[in-house]
Amino acid sequence: MHDRISIDSKICHGQACIKGTRIPVAQILGMLANGDSIVSLLKAYPSIEESDIHACLEYAALLAEEQVTPIEELAPTA
Repeated sequence: MHDRISIDSKICHGQACIKGTRIPVAQILGMLANGDSIVSLLKAYPSIEESDIHACLEYAALLAEEQVTPIEELAPTA
């Protein structure tokens, strides 16, 4: 995944993108979530490979595993 996904503050405002492109990972994931197939994505973006799409999915899976600790509201002090 690390050789296919890049994060650069100068490209797409620092969003994770497919390396060597300005195609955000979120865009690929959104299209898959909306029912687009891998084949249709490869036709729409001829500069990417199936391995790039799998790297996007792997990246999303890693983010989903992150443990997030919510900040509890502070009780008003009297």
